[in-house]
Amino acid sequence: MAVPATVTMLLIVAAVLPIVVIRTAEARAFFVFGDSLVDSGNNNYLATTARADSPPYGVDYPTRRPTGRFSNGLNIPDLISERIGQSEPPLPYLSPELTGRRLLNGANFASAGIGVLNDTGIQFINIIRMYQQLAYFQAYQRRIRGLIGAARAKRVVSGALVLITVGGNDFVNNYYLVPYSARSRQLALPDYVKYVISEYKKLLKVLSELNREIGRDVFVGVNTAQMHNDFVTNPGAFGKKIV
Repeated sequence: MAVPATVTMLLIVAAVLPIVVIRTAEARAFFVFGDSLVDSGNNNYLATTARADSPPYGVDYPTRRPTGRFSNGLNIPDLISERIGQSEPPLPYLSPELTGRRLLNGANFASAGIGVLNDTGIQFINIIRMYQQLAYFQAYQRRIRGLIGAARAKRVVSGALVLITVGGNDFVNNYYLVPYSARSRQLALPDYVKYVISEYKKLLKVLSELNREIGRDVFVGVNTAQMHNDFVTNPGAFGKKIV
């Protein structure tokens, strides 16, 4: 029996996670890519409706003020940053405070509203799509090479931890955005899923180049809770049946 793609991805995450936990103490920098689950404030600097810079966001954050995180307090990158012993989480790449030695801590390139597909989140007008996030990462590397030299910059990047979280908006803010979704009129849901997966594979090719450049600790975040729910509510899709 063929293994479904969702189960395969779950197994990949299960395999990668122990590596991340074991090696986090070595991480000198932390790079974050993705959507609102990991955006720490990049959208504050954009003319977009996908913003979290007003209450009640941030009500439980240490400063009690909204920061651009789509959370009442800390978000996933904050918790990981604490776990790997950083003095502060990586700043949003668009933050004017991300200069000098703070660049060596890494950077957060995530932007709320983005997805695998370029037309995901178009209602938010101005967001940093995945390929642009990767372009910003290349610009980041040029900045730290100018700061500490090529050899040291490569060591900083190769010793880093990377978090990538993307995909949910391709459904919530694209396919299911009826009656405005062109995708839902063009494709049945099973065909749309196949299309998103095919585009995701293209993105993974770019990420594989990133992986070779920065080392092995690339942690791809997926919605495992939804996977488990799908397995329970629709076992037939996984080649199972209720006895």
